[in-house]
Amino acid sequence: MEDGHNKGASKMSILGLKKKQPKTFKVKVITMDAEMEFSCEVKWKGKDLFDLVCRTVGLRETWFFGLRYTVKDTYAWLKTEKRVLDQEVPKDSPITFHFLAKFFPEKVEEELVQEITQHLFFLQVKKQILDEEIFCSPEASVLLASYAVQAKYGDYEPNFHKPGFLAQDELLPKRVLMQYQMTADMWEEKITAWYAEHRGIARDEAEMDYLKIAQDLDMYGVSYFAITQNKRDTDLLLGVDAQGLHIYSPNSKLNPNKSFPWSGIRNISYSEKEFTIKPLDKKKDVFKFYSSQLRVNKLILQLCIGNHDLFMRRRKVDSIEVQQMKSQAKEEKARKKVERQILAREKQMREEAERAKEEMERRLFQLQDEARLANEALLRSEETADLLAEKAQIAEEEAKLLAHKAAEAEQERQRIEATALKTKEEKRLMEQKMREAEQLAVKLVEQSERRSKEADHLKQDLTEAKDAERRAKQKLLEITKTSYPLIAAYSTPPPPPEGGDLALGSGSMRIDFKDSDMKRLSMEIERERLEYVEKSKHLQDQLKELKSEIESLKLEEQQQQAGVYSLRNEAREPPYMPHSNIRTTLHAP
Repeated sequence: MEDGHNKGASKMSILGLKKKQPKTFKVKVITMDAEMEFSCEVKWKGKDLFDLVCRTVGLRETWFFGLRYTVKDTYAWLKTEKRVLDQEVPKDSPITFHFLAKFFPEKVEEELVQEITQHLFFLQVKKQILDEEIFCSPEASVLLASYAVQAKYGDYEPNFHKPGFLAQDELLPKRVLMQYQMTADMWEEKITAWYAEHRGIARDEAEMDYLKIAQDLDMYGVSYFAITQNKRDTDLLLGVDAQGLHIYSPNSKLNPNKSFPWSGIRNISYSEKEFTIKPLDKKKDVFKFYSSQLRVNKLILQLCIGNHDLFMRRRKVDSIEVQQMKSQAKEEKARKKVERQILAREKQMREEAERAKEEMERRLFQLQDEARLANEALLRSEETADLLAEKAQIAEEEAKLLAHKAAEAEQERQRIEATALKTKEEKRLMEQKMREAEQLAVKLVEQSERRSKEADHLKQDLTEAKDAERRAKQKLLEITKTSYPLIAAYSTPPPPPEGGDLALGSGSMRIDFKDSDMKRLSMEIERERLEYVEKSKHLQDQLKELKSEIESLKLEEQQQQAGVYSLRNEAREPPYMPHSNIRTTLHAP
């Protein structure tokens, strides 16, 4: 029984928990710049979810927006008066909705009050242009891209926005990129040229300028639907926008064939697949067209009602809520304008301060460089002063040394002058000796020549004497031959007379004496001649030596005179000179 009681209690507790926890479903809402997930109650209507999203986003201009979802091959807008799960929403978990602009204003600058509203419209219109849902010319595409860049990056700064900074941004439709043979860098250069001219424009102003250009495009804010005409069964396009209804050819979404402004439409009705547009002017024909899909027909009717209501609302006095919103937006814009002005002024002041800082830093660096140079110059001047003092001391010492050297030089000069005088006297004596030696040499040469002539004469006399002796001998032989028979006749030779024998003997002796004397005389003459020749050579050598001595004396005299002149020049020079010159001067003598 206890087990049964426990089981009954556990069942009751489970039932109690189920009653306390309400049933919920997951929803994912995708805006143009964010994704949000919500846990919704099963009983929630479309208005509950829509209001939750608007509160989360911070949007008050809710009448322009709606939650769109995909149904088979088309899309639909979540109805606010019906429960979410009772509509044909996807059965996925979470259920995905897109928070988008459902209706577009006629004049964005007048109707879009909140900045968040402008921003959401800007993002949606920009995406439609890039996805080519709205046709845009290349020139307008580049201009719109420049405002988009201004809204994203702020003012153009050449030092910060280097080439290639737009490489990751999608700014132009692919159709425009394919239309011209231009590189991404060339397109970026064109966009940057416009972007640089938007300096000072805030993000919300850049987005508003973007929307003001985009609202003039032919396909801006138009929802297109495929229809057929009643009688001819021809394919047409129906366009619904803030101005009214427009009928287009299938191949042209820019220029409508027929338009029905909201102010000229009295009634729009449809029955199953047939739509009827009744003009306000009863004289005009009623226009009928067909749409094959029931969902599309409901969507067309829903858009027509919503756009017509907004059209009529614009022409009425704004409600108190809208007036408050516009007043608050005006105050907010004025406040932001003042803040931007203050910010711009502060930015300008900061830039000026930075420039002044840079100038001060540059000036500081310059002053530091100047101070460093001045310190270096001071050190150099101090070193120069020390060097000059040292040089002055050295110069003073050199002056004393020079004075001492000048005195020595003067003494040396006097000695050299005395030596020069002595040398001149010696030179004069040497020249006199040389002249005497030359005269003696000339005399010796003359005497040698005379002696040579005498020797020649003596040789000639000797030759003549020899000839005479030869003749005398010949004559004596002849006489002897004649006297020989007389002598042979005597058997006993008589004793020769004293005188004859002595004479013959003396004659023979004289002959012998004469021959030896001639030889001796010839040898003496030859010897004297050789002695004269040697003496002449010796005198010539002495003359050469005297000449060389005289030349050396002249050179010494010139060197002594040059030494005297250099000493005089040294005595005239100023006391200060470099060490090398002093040493040269000291060693010059």
